[in-house]
Amino acid sequence: MILIAGPCVIESRESVFKIAKELQEFNEDCTIDFYFKASFDKANRTSIDSFRGPGLEDGLKLLQEVKDEFGYKILTDIHEPSQASVVSEVADVLQIPAFLSRQTDLLVEAAKTASIVNIKKGQFLAPQAMEHSVKKVLKTRGYDGEVSYDISKKYNVWLTERGSTFGYGNLVVDMRSLVIMRDFAPVVFDATHSVQMPASGGSSSGGDSSFVPPLAKAAAAVGVDGYFFETHFDPRVALSDGANMVKIDQLKELVKKIKEIELIG
Repeated sequence: MILIAGPCVIESRESVFKIAKELQEFNEDCTIDFYFKASFDKANRTSIDSFRGPGLEDGLKLLQEVKDEFGYKILTDIHEPSQASVVSEVADVLQIPAFLSRQTDLLVEAAKTASIVNIKKGQFLAPQAMEHSVKKVLKTRGYDGEVSYDISKKYNVWLTERGSTFGYGNLVVDMRSLVIMRDFAPVVFDATHSVQMPASGGSSSGGDSSFVPPLAKAAAAVGVDGYFFETHFDPRVALSDGANMVKIDQLKELVKKIKEIELIG
């Protein structure tokens, strides 16, 4: 199974290496296709004063260090078309943020690289609508026919479910989305962002990480290709998304339970 895990944002060299070291067992597990995730820039924070990360140049240097030290494949976000080419030199997966999932120029530039393109479903979009985003990547990569799971997999396009807007300051996961989107692309379930409560904390987003395990296990029962978890040695001190993160030791236990469910299924 695909497993994407790491901190929300690169906070410092010390913290990112501390987290990366604790995740080694996933990379050594032959049943897991592991990707280390960390953002060099959180460009859509609620407040202009919120911590965003080290930026493109310094962030990519740190991610390359992680790659060299631990042998991890890397996933990170891009926010502008101009970032795609340079980020792909380090990242094995370019992630398109949910709010930008329909941005044609961003999708096209990501598709021009050799990296996997992981498109997060917009909180505001129906799952069926994501087929159009997938088509933008496929057409750029030379395929202009009917879209299917196998075609998207061949051309390295993934979709990630991270919940849908439910009123103000809340998200809800419709498990039907996983089934619908899996008709035309491999699907990753983002268990930690799905419990986020956008802008519910005044100048920051809240969340309830207690719901991460049941939602992840439910996704495993429905059937997905992978899982996305933001994790930290202490979410209480995380500089971004701490309220919806899981601690590293809890993540290890949860992954074991997910694998058990997948074996039954």
